[in-house]
Amino acid sequence: MMNRDAIGLLGLIQRSRRLISGEEVIKGIQKHQVYLVVIAKECGNNIRKKLMDKCTYYEVPYVFMDREALNQAIGTKNRSAVAITDQGFAQKLHACWKG
Repeated sequence: MMNRDAIGLLGLIQRSRRLISGEEVIKGIQKHQVYLVVIAKECGNNIRKKLMDKCTYYEVPYVFMDREALNQAIGTKNRSAVAITDQGFAQKLHACWKG
């Protein structure tokens, strides 16, 4: 079961416009504008590997989340990954995953 705090916080981050998705995720990682990447567990192997490799190279932490919960939290359909562009939000969200 996904941490309800993490889902609520993700929605707050979306509403505060500190969340990017789609092609912007990789661009944001490369421009050092991203502090945390959330990857859907159900995304394709190629996308998962590409995102994990970029995050590892640029030293950006990443976590996995069920796609359904991710999309419900941010109010969209069919997103494979999102990135947090605010350091404070990213640290708080990462702490939710650690417990």
